[in-house]
Amino acid sequence: MRIDVATGLLVGVKQVLSPYFDARPSAVVPDLIVLHGISLPPGEFGGPWIDALFRNRLDPEAHPYFGEIAHLEVSAHFLIRRDGEARQYVPTLLRAWHAGASCWHGRDRCNDFSIGIELEGADDVPFAEPQYETLAALTRAIFERHGRLEITGHSDIAPGRKTDPGPWFEWDRYRTSVE
Repeated sequence: MRIDVATGLLVGVKQVLSPYFDARPSAVVPDLIVLHGISLPPGEFGGPWIDALFRNRLDPEAHPYFGEIAHLEVSAHFLIRRDGEARQYVPTLLRAWHAGASCWHGRDRCNDFSIGIELEGADDVPFAEPQYETLAALTRAIFERHGRLEITGHSDIAPGRKTDPGPWFEWDRYRTSVE
């Protein structure tokens, strides 16, 4: 995997560009990776719903839960599906709207300085083997393009509000795979 230096796009993966991004503040570069977990509807995997949410195309009538979230303006830089497929929604050079109200080591507004990676999953199930393989390769590509970044979970930058990537995420395995 390789991220294009000029565009911030991951070469060779499906681009599903989101409208939910903007420029990073002047002179701010990414120095944090935030790992998330997502499933739509909750606990279900596959289907077009994550793409639809991140592209402002989620039909609020398609599932009872969607009526609660269809209005949200959210995205991420990347999604890694259960089978290991990576998709990109926002170039890494830009600010994706993935973290909401957040703080990391005294710095608010983590979207300003982070890259958000969504893993298709839920708090009550293990992540799939192909996801760890793709996540490691993607993280190394991010490091190659942006330098070594800190890594944390959504739950760590929004404690009490978020729980993802959840207790099943194998942090030691992941960290070892990118060293």
